[in-house]
Amino acid sequence: MLRPASRRDSQQNPSPPGPHPSSYGSDPAPYRPDPGPYGPDPAAYEYPPGPAPYGPPGPAPYGPPRPPNGPPGRPNGPSPEPDTQVFRRIPPGPYQEGPYQPGPYQEGPYQPGPYDYQPDPYEPDTDDANGGRGRRRHRRSNSGGPAQGPRRRGRIRRLLRRRTVRVILALVAVFCCWLAFSVGQALAAPNGGSLSSKLAEWARDHYLGPVVTFGEWLSYQPPKVGGKPGFSLAVPRTAPTKYKHVKGFQPIVPQRLTSPAGTPLAGEGQWRVLETVKGQPAMFGTFLRPSSVYTSYVAGIVSMDQRLVSFQLRPGAEDPGPGNWKAQPWIPPGTRTGLIGTFNGGFKINTSGGGFYLNGVTRGTLTKGAASVVYYRNGTIKIGVWGRDVKMTSSVVGVRQNLKLIVDQGQVPASVNQDVEANWGATLGGGYYVWRSGLGLTKDGRIIFVYGPALNVKELADLLHEAGAVEALQLDINPEWTSFEYYKAGRHPSDPTPTDVLPTQVASADRYYAVFSRDFTAVYAR
Repeated sequence: MLRPASRRDSQQNPSPPGPHPSSYGSDPAPYRPDPGPYGPDPAAYEYPPGPAPYGPPGPAPYGPPRPPNGPPGRPNGPSPEPDTQVFRRIPPGPYQEGPYQPGPYQEGPYQPGPYDYQPDPYEPDTDDANGGRGRRRHRRSNSGGPAQGPRRRGRIRRLLRRRTVRVILALVAVFCCWLAFSVGQALAAPNGGSLSSKLAEWARDHYLGPVVTFGEWLSYQPPKVGGKPGFSLAVPRTAPTKYKHVKGFQPIVPQRLTSPAGTPLAGEGQWRVLETVKGQPAMFGTFLRPSSVYTSYVAGIVSMDQRLVSFQLRPGAEDPGPGNWKAQPWIPPGTRTGLIGTFNGGFKINTSGGGFYLNGVTRGTLTKGAASVVYYRNGTIKIGVWGRDVKMTSSVVGVRQNLKLIVDQGQVPASVNQDVEANWGATLGGGYYVWRSGLGLTKDGRIIFVYGPALNVKELADLLHEAGAVEALQLDINPEWTSFEYYKAGRHPSDPTPTDVLPTQVASADRYYAVFSRDFTAVYAR
């Protein structure tokens, strides 16, 4: 359908050519938007560009650059855009970046604190120039100090990866296992000693003697001056005073002893019968205070008649140790009938200055000139210097050597006061006044045993000499090892009850009814 020409022309040319008439005046730049109705141009509020605060620069915020004359697909020249009151028209031309321009990364005002997440401070291993593993660089935290937590765990992991560290740890583990087994075996051994004595013996056997001596020195308490004994020295009223008369046998009753402390207390130095054999007094006992200074300490003294008693040497389970001794390291049931006494032996063999011999087996070396206790097949013993007074014969079944004589040919040698610790044994804390024991032989053949606390070597020798000994030697020292027990058969002759001579004795009375670590002597009725 054809339309009028005038109408077609008006639709194809809505406005006459030339500048567009405007009520606001002529506009040299067509399509420029009018000022906004809400205030100044928004461009006035734009801020100058600044550095990006949080990371590396990103891509241009406005997409790819525009072509010089406009986007592709459009003819060159001005691009007609709708007129608006909010946005002003951007004149055509080359693309320009916006107010936030990309640039090199710069740290912003925010700095991470000490509790922020930090990466692992240990970098991976790097190989050095020689092909070996390099050293990791040590990072420090932003606060200036070394990073904690992961850093410490990383250091431990790195140490454990080293072969040398692993070898050292394996050796330490093996040593600890051996140490635990060895100490546990020593503590669990049925040798009759206390835990402290067992541990001390183990340490001395493993070259830790100086450590033990130092510990004893720390715990050593010197004897107190003056005072009175803590128990009565009087002879019990129940002690027998009359003996059965046997034709041809005259009992030996020792004379009362003089107290070195001065005026004697009631019963001090007075003998009382401890055991009888066939109605005859075989064992006597008494008490003496050995010092006029330390008057509260009491020593026990025992006299034994060899005509009525016999002596047997017994080996210790640990010293001298296992061997074909043909004797038990204790007094088992079935061998207790007739048992009337037991007393301790000497120092450990390796520190005694001599040897140990029993039934053809020897430990150590029987040393010429050493003080010796010799046991004969007939049950008697003799004390003297090996090689001078006593020697090996076919009638000898046992020999126990220990240091030097402290009473020799009826005299106390002056050497007993010289270099006490080196000559007479390492005592608790190196003190002179400790528990000591000694054994002597009288001119009439009796055996004298003396022991007690707070004794020095000279006092021990004087007590033995006062009791009648013409030859005597020191036996063991320190409270765990010195003891004398006598046994009362009562209603059970096969299992007599042991009793301590000294009430202050540290060792238990039944110590030899179980396996014991040290050698000792058993006394039986003939």
